[in-house]
Amino acid sequence: MPHHNDRYVVVIPVFNQLHYTAQCVESLLVQHVRPEHILIIDNASSDDTALWLERRPEINSRRNRTNLGCGCAWTQGVVLSPDAEWIVLLNNDVLAGPDAIGSLLDAAEREKLGVVSPALLEGLNDYDFDAFAVKYQQSMAGTVRPGRFHGVCFAVHRSVIEKIGYPDTDRHLGGYEDAEFLFRCRRANISVGIVGDSVFHHFGSITQKAIKQKTGQKSLGDLNYFRSRVGSKWWSRKRDKFLSKFVFRKWIGQEVVKSGYSLHMVRKDGEWEIR
Repeated sequence: MPHHNDRYVVVIPVFNQLHYTAQCVESLLVQHVRPEHILIIDNASSDDTALWLERRPEINSRRNRTNLGCGCAWTQGVVLSPDAEWIVLLNNDVLAGPDAIGSLLDAAEREKLGVVSPALLEGLNDYDFDAFAVKYQQSMAGTVRPGRFHGVCFAVHRSVIEKIGYPDTDRHLGGYEDAEFLFRCRRANISVGIVGDSVFHHFGSITQKAIKQKTGQKSLGDLNYFRSRVGSKWWSRKRDKFLSKFVFRKWIGQEVVKSGYSLHMVRKDGEWEIR
């Protein structure tokens, strides 16, 4: 179902991996996302990404001369989309399920969430995602894991940006930009959650793997630096880890009893692993 022009923009940071970017965009277009609602931030790709974008002028894009990182690309997307009520920050290594963006935002508004993520099916796409996603979404609609979101895809309402600011552009955070944003949301008492009304297939950190391969880095972020930035103490991490085990077990148990699925499943050896 088409949505109002100013309802959302889908911001996709990319670095090489054109094959995944093209798949991602095509899957969004099939699921009722209009091309002018997509904004690709090209972080200095060295493959044919720039040429592909030149040939798709209906898709908005911005090319950086150097790789400014994920956080900066997210912030560029927010700044370049001042009229969007929702900013959907999306990895390029995903496939969109049925009406993925519209259903995601409808669920967020129903649950009164300021930040929302969809369910994830991760790993090899060795199954019929299109057919499975329809059945999965019908079973999982209305399911919510409160207090969490993930960096693969999260939609941020404009009011959240106005309250806590932009995603952090500090390159030392590496892959922890989403976790840093979650810390700020919690401190500001912003409601966040993962919902089963929307689902994506996620191939699995393709861009981060490409950067590591090109640079030789084992990790893109400094975990100790991230912890110092957000004020995460040893005792609080141990407490949160202990409590999270019980919370996740409860969620998974309730989800499986309800539908046989969970909001996070990983494809392994042709079977689904519940997480």
